[in-house]
Amino acid sequence: MDPAALIPTPDALPVAWGWFQFFLFLTFFAHIVLMNAMFGTAFIALVSHLRGGASTACTEAISETLPFTIAFAVNFGVAPLLFVQVLYGHLMYTSSILSAVFWLSIVGLLMVAYALAYAYKDRYAQLAKGRLPVIGSITSLLLVIAFFFTNNLTLMQAPPRWSRTVGQVDGLLLNLGDPMLLPRYCHFMVSAVAVGGLAIALFFRWKQRKGEHAAGPWVATGCRWFGYATILNFAVGLWFLAALPPGVLTTSNTTGLLLLTTLSGGIALALPAVFFSLTARVLPALFCILGALALMLLARSLLRTALLAPWFSVSQLPVSPSYSPLYVFLCFLVAGLALIVWMGRFTRRSCADNEVRR
Repeated sequence: MDPAALIPTPDALPVAWGWFQFFLFLTFFAHIVLMNAMFGTAFIALVSHLRGGASTACTEAISETLPFTIAFAVNFGVAPLLFVQVLYGHLMYTSSILSAVFWLSIVGLLMVAYALAYAYKDRYAQLAKGRLPVIGSITSLLLVIAFFFTNNLTLMQAPPRWSRTVGQVDGLLLNLGDPMLLPRYCHFMVSAVAVGGLAIALFFRWKQRKGEHAAGPWVATGCRWFGYATILNFAVGLWFLAALPPGVLTTSNTTGLLLLTTLSGGIALALPAVFFSLTARVLPALFCILGALALMLLARSLLRTALLAPWFSVSQLPVSPSYSPLYVFLCFLVAGLALIVWMGRFTRRSCADNEVRR
């Protein structure tokens, strides 16, 4: 069957697709940073408990912040998901239906992980040896959720694989036949561990600047996690590149050339980030890795464009001009960002007050 026959007709856009692509990149960048910090710190806490089992300043700090990072990561994930649905909704709805059992289970799995995160925070002292199974369960649930997301998003951009379900749609389709699925998933997860390590280094550097000299070793620990995980991710990234279809990485067309350029730029920024982290220079490492992440997300968008090129391009989306929804959205965006800043400051003050009471 011709894969093009399986692709639904997309809806018209109210404004040019470039607006949605811009906001997709912006919101997804914020989400991916928070998601990486969420999973990375949880994974590092799990490894810390596996190594010794005893409480440390690092695992205690992670227990205090994990519910907040989950909440922020989830809320910041709503906007990019909506923008993806605007631009690629006719593709994503199809892949979501084909993998519906796994896709819909994400909500329940996330609620369980969130509840366990609060148990890990509120019962941290009482749990003692129970900390390991709790943080292990949280980390495992986050790994499963990430896999289901990766499965759906890779399936979305692979219409030829939909034909496997013609006449038998049971919502149990996993994109396991895609050679890019596993390396892409591992690339995201190892990147999350790296960013989690840097988040720990930043947190304890802030503590150190407040006069807590015992925070110094934890800055170095977080930097080592970041550096070594990033080095490992170079190898995973090569695995991912090797799994790409032939002709994607090419200089013969604009998309391929831009993809090669953004990938090269991301690698070029990641290399000094590793150097800065292994010498415990946290802020230079942060600036480099944020730039590398931005370029890698651009490369991700270009890769999607290249993979979908035979069947769909966002430039083909019809436009039925209506600018008032855009103006309303921009107003709510500014108000929402102001509210988030206020919430962040309020949360920080509350945590500081709780520390003083203790």
